[in-house]
Amino acid sequence: MDAVSSGPVAEETSLRLVDEFAAFGPSYMKWVKSRLQERGMTYARMRLLGALHCKGPQIMTSISDELGVTRRNVTALVDALEEEGLVRRKPHPTDRRATVIEMTAQGARTMERMYDEHRAEVAELFGVLSEEDRRELARLLGSLRQALQQEGVCG
Repeated sequence: MDAVSSGPVAEETSLRLVDEFAAFGPSYMKWVKSRLQERGMTYARMRLLGALHCKGPQIMTSISDELGVTRRNVTALVDALEEEGLVRRKPHPTDRRATVIEMTAQGARTMERMYDEHRAEVAELFGVLSEEDRRELARLLGSLRQALQQEGVCG
């Protein structure tokens, strides 16, 4: 690094970025949760559907690990989603103690619709930025994501 990119001004800018990210993250999540709630979906249920959408049918333990919540929470989420016809329980093919959770066709349609609606809402949120700023933000976030991947963080 040269003296300009490692001096006190650069450090101050980096610290401001830390503060901005720390403030933006919770605000963004609150906004996302409110949008989902307006459509009758909780963030926790959407995360469970997303896990099934991305990884296919899973046992409760895997879902619990994936979402970082207790098995009791997963059971409550699955109960609610099953009642709505979005997931179903099936016996595990080789382990009588385990139950496999899979998304129903209705669950897949709901997931896709919610995802499409969410993307459209986020696109509107980004509308406060100029086209040039949106391109620059996309480039910068891509660079940060690549740096995280190089650190071994998947995503």
